[in-house]
Amino acid sequence: MNEAPLQFVEYQKIIEPRSVKGRFRNIKTVILILAYLVYFLLPWMPWSREIGPNQAVVFDLANHKYYLFNMVFHPQDILTLAALLFLAAVLLFFVTTVAGRIFCGFFCFQTIWTDAFRLIEQKIQGTRVTRLRLKKQPWDREKILKVGSTHFFWLLLAFWSGFTFTLYWAEARVLIVEFFTGQAPFAAYLTTLIITTTTYLAAGFIKDNVCVHICPYSRFQTAMFDKNTSVVSYDMNRGEGEKGRAKPVKRMKTREDRTASGVGDCVDCGYCVQVCPMGIDIRDGLQIACIHCGLCVDACDTIMDKQGWPRGLVRFTSENDLEGKKTSRFGVRTIGYGLATLISAAVLVWSVLASDKLTVDVSQVRNPLYVTLSDGSVQNSYRFKFYNMTLKPAVFNLEVEGLPEGIVDMGHLKHVKLEPGKGLRMFIRLRQPSAAVQGDKSRPIRFKLTPVSGEFTQPIYQKSQFITP
Repeated sequence: MNEAPLQFVEYQKIIEPRSVKGRFRNIKTVILILAYLVYFLLPWMPWSREIGPNQAVVFDLANHKYYLFNMVFHPQDILTLAALLFLAAVLLFFVTTVAGRIFCGFFCFQTIWTDAFRLIEQKIQGTRVTRLRLKKQPWDREKILKVGSTHFFWLLLAFWSGFTFTLYWAEARVLIVEFFTGQAPFAAYLTTLIITTTTYLAAGFIKDNVCVHICPYSRFQTAMFDKNTSVVSYDMNRGEGEKGRAKPVKRMKTREDRTASGVGDCVDCGYCVQVCPMGIDIRDGLQIACIHCGLCVDACDTIMDKQGWPRGLVRFTSENDLEGKKTSRFGVRTIGYGLATLISAAVLVWSVLASDKLTVDVSQVRNPLYVTLSDGSVQNSYRFKFYNMTLKPAVFNLEVEGLPEGIVDMGHLKHVKLEPGKGLRMFIRLRQPSAAVQGDKSRPIRFKLTPVSGEFTQPIYQKSQFITP
């Protein structure tokens, strides 16, 4: 029995894509600019707070808080985090079933940073032809200067990307001074180094191989595609005709002449291959490396415009559309992922709006359950744990309901005072005079916290019990 030969994934050569102009290139450029503005400027956006860092977005690791404008998230908000992660997943799946891998082509961090690195390379080293010639050129002064300058600016962008990531975990105006004076925590330098190194390698060297060999999304995306999914496609019937492609040589320049000769509209210029950042030929059909960036559409539209022919030889379309069938946008997968997206978004909004701003935990001291005092009164003890998750101090009166003539003893404290963003533990005694003690061994009670000041307006109740002999 003959064994099948082992198959290896061949590492591709470095791709040098050609520049192109068009609507999808413009969309990618706008997204790149907006993404960079948000990412690099957000840590420097001031935001006034009574407590916490005066920064719009910051992860306060020391105090275990995440500040997002006027909202503050705590470790207890695990439901919000779970809803956010689930929403991100199902939204990605929903978009994939409708429009393929447009997230990869337009919004993925790898794509955005690789675009920026290639833009730097183009500005320094020139066009695709010039860059290819430079790579074959011996290491003379020109090559050393251009290649060295390219890597210098790559490293500069990678470092600023890594340092900006670190600024999200502390107050930026303080950390930048500490960082460059050697006073920042070791974690800040380590984080910056890791992000700088990975960004430099992924966007500068590995590039398209991240999408093909590292990112798992390219592997399971096909499980979410169907014949109604809009993907970048080559219209083979129009492009190939009966006899395939042909250059626009003599007697093949007009569509009429080409149709009469059985030749399709594809002039086999290779422009769509040259602009592809993944180095694939879309005319070979949908491939695992395609990230649906639409640059091949721009390239083909440019050629069609020059020829005076209709656009759309390469376009975003579905398999059903290419086969002349009706495309349905409401398939089972689309509806399922769409409903999951709406539900997870609703849960996320609800978890944010309905999250408790004050957590109260009451536990009765079990050893002993009760104490009979010298005057005949019965005393129970309780441990209270409070956590004020607002940005303002809060003061409460503590009372008890369900225990006639019950006396709340908080020691030397008259009120429960909670500092903003802080927790408090209290030991409280509850006494009942002997005359009011009845035969019931266990009586349900309810502690009532009445707001005196702060953001709270409604009383807060906690159930417990009072034990008697």
